[in-house]
Amino acid sequence: MRYAVTLTALLGVLLATPVAADPEPGNGDNAARSADSGVPPPVADPVAKKFIPSRNKAAKIKLDKVDIPTQELLLQAFSLIGVNYRYGGKSPETGLDCSGLVRYVFRQSMQMALPHNALAISKMGENIDKQELKPGDLVFFNTLRRQFSHVGIYIGDDMFLHAPSSGGGVQIVNLKDKYWQQRYNGARRIVPTSEK
Repeated sequence: MRYAVTLTALLGVLLATPVAADPEPGNGDNAARSADSGVPPPVADPVAKKFIPSRNKAAKIKLDKVDIPTQELLLQAFSLIGVNYRYGGKSPETGLDCSGLVRYVFRQSMQMALPHNALAISKMGENIDKQELKPGDLVFFNTLRRQFSHVGIYIGDDMFLHAPSSGGGVQIVNLKDKYWQQRYNGARRIVPTSEK
């Protein structure tokens, strides 16, 4: 119960915070994308210096469907929103890359040691169909012209949290955005060995 109350309060704050929108095709921002990641930058409001809210609805995580280990994982992940991206990054203090984020969250919340490589992580756990995604599952994308080159943590309602190489740091984006739909490679569910 304590985790559900904490998660509810944290989600209330986070979901009131805008998330990055996908860029409009042909808006001229393609040059701002990282050449080696292919991850689109969020659209920034130059006046407010905030991310423009996504055109999609805010995520609605069904807390009664989320077990306590997953609540701990999500709390850890949400606490990292805004942490700067750093290629090869392993800690929030110095910055995180996508696999560093996933590795850090799983180590802190579930005491699991994952590899620091999206492709290696994609070979762990069980394969999950897109329609069967649950909060805490890992979602994989082809952003470097190779499969399983990017990873994020699914949080529910077609939203996932990740560390893009451009865009200001760890953020929540919509899995249904055209950019992510076109690059989706699959999902995995990794559970501690004690739960198998």
